Amino acid sequence: MKDKTFLMIPGPTPVPESVLLSMAKHPIGHRSTEFSEVLKRVYEDIKTMFQTKNDVMIFTASGTGAMESAIFNLVNPGDKVLSLIIGNFGERWAKIAEMKGAEVTKYEVAPGEAINPDEVKKLLDADVNKEYKIVTLTHNETATGVTNDVKTIVSLIKEHGAVSVVDGITSLAALPCKMDEWGIDVLISGSQKGFMIPPGLSFLAASEKAWKLHEQCKNPSFYFNWKQNRKSVLEASTAWTPAVNLFVALDTALQMMKEEGIENIWNRHKRLGTAIRAGVKAIGLKLLVKDEKYASNAITAVLPPEGISVPDIRKTLKKDYDIVVANGQKTLKDKIFRIGTMGYVSERDAIAAMGALEASLYKLGYKFELGAGVAAVIKSLAENK
Repeated sequence: MKDKTFLMIPGPTPVPESVLLSMAKHPIGHRSTEFSEVLKRVYEDIKTMFQTKNDVMIFTASGTGAMESAIFNLVNPGDKVLSLIIGNFGERWAKIAEMKGAEVTKYEVAPGEAINPDEVKKLLDADVNKEYKIVTLTHNETATGVTNDVKTIVSLIKEHGAVSVVDGITSLAALPCKMDEWGIDVLISGSQKGFMIPPGLSFLAASEKAWKLHEQCKNPSFYFNWKQNRKSVLEASTAWTPAVNLFVALDTALQMMKEEGIENIWNRHKRLGTAIRAGVKAIGLKLLVKDEKYASNAITAVLPPEGISVPDIRKTLKKDYDIVVANGQKTLKDKIFRIGTMGYVSERDAIAAMGALEASLYKLGYKFELGAGVAAVIKSLAENK
């Protein structure tokens, strides 16, 4: 049926109608008093999502723009960087740092596994001369469906003395991520995930410790320059021409999120992620992430049943039921499919997605107890109310 497509991928995520209507209005002047009032609200309200008192800079760019801003405003050629990698997006930190001329040490684990804090401690303890300037890591890796224990890892980085740089693109506004309480030095995110608006904006907040390191950066970025962008935040303006309608959309989305409450947002994602995993296991499918402790509540990576391909599952879901799930990336392409429960997703959507998955697998010849997945989802949602 036309216009019924529903996205259950790592991003972009579904957008509320009220947000779409806000975005559809005629653009307003980006140097106008009217837009300045929007920016005042946005710059203040977004701090709640970051759980910080620090100023949050907003760039007209994808999340990768915020990643580049973090590295290019902190790193000088020859600086030593430790990158903790659990998937494609953790690898991206290392690539950007290498492009800036950093000497990057990579600690990488197998797909589906989380970073072991004990191993991080060993790596940092071995750096007796405190040569690592920054440590990069991913909070929630959508490529694999793993959520790192950022709180513990950041505490170890703090003990060492390095600056922690955390990718919270798919964790902010979805999973508990507390910048100030956990002591995160640099935290980034993006608009098309938990923030419930289309792609095009990215966010960055930095601690005073990170700002001090920034002062030592000899050739910081121009467009993504921290000083220029923070100055604009304080003036309720933007450094350059922004995506005006996306800021207006973000304003509406943040009002919705304030009404729901951050704790309720986190709990909703936990309930949905838990329910989807229960449904998947109930029909005999295996999860890429075996340890429930590290399973993401924003994205679930599922292995297809033997004899049925990921492309066929995705094609049937889209063609017959208008539900879009994601393929795996790089080495995981066609080996897993990923079901998103991020942002503007509800109980109804989880139940519908599991029903459509069951129907698709049934059509493709998979043998299982029909209805078991949906029943497990419904039961999980009720038990975790």
